[in-house]
Amino acid sequence: MTPNAASSGLSRRSFLASTAVATAAVAGGMPLLTACGGSDSRKREGATSGKAADKLIPTYVPSTVAKPDIPSKNGSSAGYTGKVDLAALATSVPKKLGTGAPLKIMSPLWGTPPKPGCAYYKALDAAAGTKVTWQNQDGNTYGQKLGAILASSSIPDMVVVPNWELVGKIGNAVTAKFMDLGPYLQGDKVKKYPNLAAIPSDSWRMGIFGGALRGIPMPTAPASSLLPYYRKDIFDKKGYSVPKSADEFLSWAKDATSVKAKVWACGDMSWLAGSIFGAFPGWNIGDDGKLRYGIEQPEYLEGLEWSRKLFDAGVVHPDDKARSGDAGQRFTAGQILVYVSDASAWYMKTAEQAKANPDFQIEAMDIFGADGGNPTLYASSPANIWSMIRKGASKETVENALAAADFAAAPYGTKERMLVDYGVEGTHYTVKGGVPIKNDQGNSEVINAWTMLAAPAPYFAHPDFPDIARKQAEWQQRMGAFMKKTSTYGMKVIEPARYANLASQHEQLQIDYVRGNKKLSDVQAAISTWRSSGGDKLRDWYKELLDKNGSGN
Repeated sequence: MTPNAASSGLSRRSFLASTAVATAAVAGGMPLLTACGGSDSRKREGATSGKAADKLIPTYVPSTVAKPDIPSKNGSSAGYTGKVDLAALATSVPKKLGTGAPLKIMSPLWGTPPKPGCAYYKALDAAAGTKVTWQNQDGNTYGQKLGAILASSSIPDMVVVPNWELVGKIGNAVTAKFMDLGPYLQGDKVKKYPNLAAIPSDSWRMGIFGGALRGIPMPTAPASSLLPYYRKDIFDKKGYSVPKSADEFLSWAKDATSVKAKVWACGDMSWLAGSIFGAFPGWNIGDDGKLRYGIEQPEYLEGLEWSRKLFDAGVVHPDDKARSGDAGQRFTAGQILVYVSDASAWYMKTAEQAKANPDFQIEAMDIFGADGGNPTLYASSPANIWSMIRKGASKETVENALAAADFAAAPYGTKERMLVDYGVEGTHYTVKGGVPIKNDQGNSEVINAWTMLAAPAPYFAHPDFPDIARKQAEWQQRMGAFMKKTSTYGMKVIEPARYANLASQHEQLQIDYVRGNKKLSDVQAAISTWRSSGGDKLRDWYKELLDKNGSGN
């Protein structure tokens, strides 16, 4: 069975937190912060957590279906390294919870959408008792579609909302357009949907918008899911040692790059630079007691300067500099030896190259501190994607939407998880040596649609490559040992709409600076402009919240 699919197709915006330019605050589940009072628009701002959040979220009833071989530790995903007895899969949805009423769902999708009424969709509907019409949208431009839909009066019954799209006015629109699910899921009411009840409480807290539970979460592990991969087979052949500091990496990169041989050391490393230099994402109170935004810290600029050194040294592939093509393909082709991607790439690349290139070996180097010491890493949000139900939906529509989400959240080791991840045996996959293997129809139909509605607690499991699941879990455990929380950890913060576009230019400026198209003075000027254009006032807004209710670190 495949792992929780949360990270399998995310936009590159999911990488921004590591470089401290994300516009959304890092979130999790700790201090008490209540939504701001006042007008209706102000009720959509702020955050709800701690005891106030505990009153709104479902009762946690963990799944006991399959005990992981590698339990979660230091905020890691769990790991399953043994093969599942496909003939003895458990049942997590003993009876259909859906009534078969029509349900329209809009979701981002990376790749070619399956045809309506395909065998996969029919099988899921039949099993869950649903009748879903999928309105799949290109994941790379999903924010544009989401903004247009939320500004209209015609909203699908259920909409998937990724955290990286909560920019501009979308954050406030979420509260205005989607319903409070508390009457259906709060406390013990969730027990009607046992798979939803097994979602960790920290993830549910992240679904609170405007003082109400509006989002069904796709849980993610707090430990880092952004990995620096390297070609171990080539490293071994060339006798390269894995770098353990920023200077070592640059020195190795210069030696490893050969333009004549069409080999460059790496792709764009700026996505990881913040982690290497210890930059925090979002807002955080430093050791000096001052509240700063990520772009204000020295570590942010240090990470950018190191990234620029790599570009200036000519060790970054020209296509990465031009931001064209697929860095993952350059990596498997041996044109770059290191690249940054999410946790899913470890398995995806291994499976992809197993037959085409048997010598191919992908490993992830541990994130090093810039000076060669231990890194300073920051906890990721325990949920970054939610499915939400439109306000005004009928009770039957709500219950069918929740039935779909409950089915999608089935845990590892169940018939439901197997169906969601692989489809129908004989139609979408075959079993060889106890391992399910998708065929062409499975690869074209069983892609991220149902998996976007909800998910079980994070885990890694690859029956065909169990060692990869072990490596993924153990890497997160090692990195999780260096994990800290920011002052805003524990909050799903919706900022006032008047500050919505404050940070919108920083991503492009970062891209331009590391490629040599802007000066450091341009970055520093932009930070000053950010402060004077509202950043300092936004700081006061955050300070008031933290002063009243405490800090997450």
